[in-house]
Amino acid sequence: MDMNRVKQIVSSPADIPVYYNGVSVWIDGYDEEKQTAIVHLRDGRTGERRDVPVSELTEERDETNP
Repeated sequence: MDMNRVKQIVSSPADIPVYYNGVSVWIDGYDEEKQTAIVHLRDGRTGERRDVPVSELTEERDETNP
């Protein structure tokens, strides 16, 4: 994924599935300078947020990493 797509997803009213290492995440924000996104798990088990490289986010689940 690239930073422009992250911005589109964050500003969209739609619920757009995003994955990090095959795990569904919600994008809370981003840091354009560092090219990172602030995400948390969508399953609600933890409110932990983490910075991840935008390039490692996808809109398709990696079926090799369930």
